[in-house]
Amino acid sequence: MSNPRTRYVTTTDGVTIGATVHGQGPPLVFLHGIIGDGDLDWQELLPYLTGGFTCHLPSWRGRGLSGDHPDLSFGRMVDDCIAYLDSLGEAAGVVGWSAGADLALAMAAQSDAVDAVSALEPSMPRLLTEQQRAAFGDAFARMGELAAEGRLTDAMRAFAGVPFTDDEIAALDDAGYLEAAGRYVPTLLSNIQQQPQYQGPTPDDPDVLGAISAPVLVLHGSDSKPVAVHAAKHVADHLPRAQVQEIPGAGHVAPLTHPQALTEALTEFFSPAQQPT
Repeated sequence: MSNPRTRYVTTTDGVTIGATVHGQGPPLVFLHGIIGDGDLDWQELLPYLTGGFTCHLPSWRGRGLSGDHPDLSFGRMVDDCIAYLDSLGEAAGVVGWSAGADLALAMAAQSDAVDAVSALEPSMPRLLTEQQRAAFGDAFARMGELAAEGRLTDAMRAFAGVPFTDDEIAALDDAGYLEAAGRYVPTLLSNIQQQPQYQGPTPDDPDVLGAISAPVLVLHGSDSKPVAVHAAKHVADHLPRAQVQEIPGAGHVAPLTHPQALTEALTEFFSPAQQPT
């Protein structure tokens, strides 16, 4: 039984990070991607996990149950995630999807409270080629134009063409995901605008990855765009303790389209990691 409840943590700069918590068992902290929030991104996984794990679904500042703040820099977001993890008072596994996987890896490089990490298709924007950066810039500009017209769902759909295939976007539309996430377009625009200003460590850096001592499971879909697979392999190649696993038939949106296959991989990976050594 899920038995949902809420949990709130205050960060060092006074922002409240809120999370929905489900299930019982060893703790797993789930970090969502740049489009959605904790509840939107992980809703399909819960039926498969809450019988064996306590699933913490925090949302980034400015989303879900969390308070807002103008500082949406990568380093600040990592600090938020570590503050939430530290509040648990025990080591926990961390699962991250896309930009959330970047946060999870950065956490693991800094905090001994990260017991193990599963990184599902990290975004790694600094690994983009010039052509990919141009496509990203075009999508970002179009999102901004549509947002200025008040067309938030269309704006989110325009951006979704960067990480997702056309078939995935159609599936997300059918599920109402892009419409629900549309309210985060202003925050998403700020997130992306602040990325170039951050000059601190990021998990595309081999030195950052080399500092991770916890075991890491790197996941990617067999049908994902090449950029996602490249980022996943880059991470695995620079980790001292990494496993790589492909999810058959899945793309970048695996948490919503292939929840059973994803949770089977997570359960197999995290259950041994939670045992006393």
